[in-house]
Amino acid sequence: MNKRKTGAVYEQKAAEYLEKAGCRILEMNYRCRAGEIDIVARDGRYVVFCEVKYRSGSRAGSPLEAVDYKKQQVIFRCAQFYLAEHHMQDVPCRFDVIGIEGEEITHIKDAFAG
Repeated sequence: MNKRKTGAVYEQKAAEYLEKAGCRILEMNYRCRAGEIDIVARDGRYVVFCEVKYRSGSRAGSPLEAVDYKKQQVIFRCAQFYLAEHHMQDVPCRFDVIGIEGEEITHIKDAFAG
């Protein structure tokens, strides 16, 4: 599989994980001029903007470490576009990261502030 197909497979696994945890998926691969957010979901009163990172093993480091400050800023700007586009500026939101290493899923809620 190429990187895009691999990413799509693991983003789908992350979406299924979130649904089992009680979230409702609003959108996958939301794109705007600022960039892309892998998953937009609803968790109770929160809109959740979720970045998914996959690593087949630990050689390349933790998938969670891949969401650096620069990536966080892209996600934050995309979230602003999403909230404005959907007239949800007053809805509380959070930024989650799901790291998948092999078959192990790690979900960090509120991983960074916007």
